[in-house]
Amino acid sequence: MPSTIWSGAISFGLVTISVRLVAASEDRNVHFRRVHLADMGLVRNRKVCELDGQEVTSAEIGKAYELEKEDKVIPISDDELANMPLPTAKAIDVVAFVPREEIDPVRLGSTYYLEAAGEVAAKPYTLLRKALERSDKVAIAKYALRGRERLGVLSIREGALTLHQMHWPDEIRDPSELAPPAIDLDEDEVERALMLIESMELDDLSQFHDEYREALEALIEAKAEGKTPAAPKTEAKPGRVVDLMSALEDSVQQARKSRGETGEDATVHDMPTRKKTTAKKTTKKAPATKTSAKKTSGRKPRSA
Repeated sequence: MPSTIWSGAISFGLVTISVRLVAASEDRNVHFRRVHLADMGLVRNRKVCELDGQEVTSAEIGKAYELEKEDKVIPISDDELANMPLPTAKAIDVVAFVPREEIDPVRLGSTYYLEAAGEVAAKPYTLLRKALERSDKVAIAKYALRGRERLGVLSIREGALTLHQMHWPDEIRDPSELAPPAIDLDEDEVERALMLIESMELDDLSQFHDEYREALEALIEAKAEGKTPAAPKTEAKPGRVVDLMSALEDSVQQARKSRGETGEDATVHDMPTRKKTTAKKTTKKAPATKTSAKKTSGRKPRSA
């Protein structure tokens, strides 16, 4: 069982639910240490003052806010931070309920599980869980963690309450300036994209795993046993396809093949008859594409 990160209570109207907060995920990354290559000695970080060059201990280190424009720092003591108003320090205060689809995934951060703290908390915990399940809504709550007030979403996962950390509205950057300009798409291209999506549908995501981490662990294990690590397997990436329709068509065929679907057994349907007219119009443009391809192929020998 993971260790408790935080303990307090969910405030649900006049109902109080004692809970413990635990991490919903675990760090499975392979971590490295920095070493001196000459003798493999561990290299550690030293905390040194910029002004006098002296190494300082943790007891000598405090907090300060740097005013970059004025080139000065404002010291902030631990006592001053402790006296800051933080009413949600020991409570997850439910402030609203909203439909699940109203939550923008971009605003979601770390996820935690909430465990009922004792038998007394079991009944109100179950009450809130069932109420959320039947209403198909999620709870918006304010809480404090690691010295900061935060916004979160309470929802259900396999019978347990989960707390998803949310970014505050002003923390989300405006992505509008990143969007490309308006582009005219052929309806045939959109249909091919939909076919690709259909051919790649998947209900169970448990088959995915971290191939990089597995290869890294195998490398470390081999070196620890004094063996020569096996050469990593690399797959050659196909060349860049300029024609969007060709790329979509090849992608659909590749997806069919990877799922063992061929011919009549394929779940990807053929283009509707109504769309074949558009396809013919596209075919008329094919000679220009071929000519372009010939010109390109003609340039390659001269650059070789």
